[in-house]
Amino acid sequence: MRHPQLEGEEAGSATLELAVAREENASHIVHRALIRQTNNARQGTACAKTRAEVRGGGRKPWKQKGTGRARAGSIRSPLWRGGGVIFGPKPKDYNMKMNRKERRLALRTALMSRIADIIVVADFATDVAQPKTKEFVQAMTRWGVQADSKVLIIVSEVEDNTLLSVRNIAKVKMISASGLNVFDLLNADQIVATAEAIAKIQEVYNDD
Repeated sequence: MRHPQLEGEEAGSATLELAVAREENASHIVHRALIRQTNNARQGTACAKTRAEVRGGGRKPWKQKGTGRARAGSIRSPLWRGGGVIFGPKPKDYNMKMNRKERRLALRTALMSRIADIIVVADFATDVAQPKTKEFVQAMTRWGVQADSKVLIIVSEVEDNTLLSVRNIAKVKMISASGLNVFDLLNADQIVATAEAIAKIQEVYNDD
């Protein structure tokens, strides 16, 4: 089955107008949102045992004096192999708070800063009857996507067949318009968005 939308070379067109942060504050608020997102993704479960938590070491290994060896009170000293860890990591919550208005403003600002890198294409979801990775790679080439660049594909809704078509392509990530985030927007070299996705972004994020 041929997919006209994927094979066509004409890109779609759309208008995107969103309120952004003032120029003097833009980089600061986007940076805060980026740090918040990466910090909140951290599990914070790293843990090392101190000398008090390592099993064993309750008995003094040898007497204090007379052996000619250095004094030792426990075989679980941090200086010993198998001992505890000095100032090792402990479970920690890295989550940062940022109010909803600031988060949405940062997202809009990050998106509009990449407006020149967005390639608008016609919607292709309904034309992909089954996963076709090879055809999708060819389509991206026709759309002007550079080889070996990190690509973010934004669609109105992520369909199974389109997701299966792109998930094995290196450096390509697909997200829905409602799942936009600052990291993906800034991390991509090029952004491909369907006209329907642009319309949805305009509708969802233009309420502030």
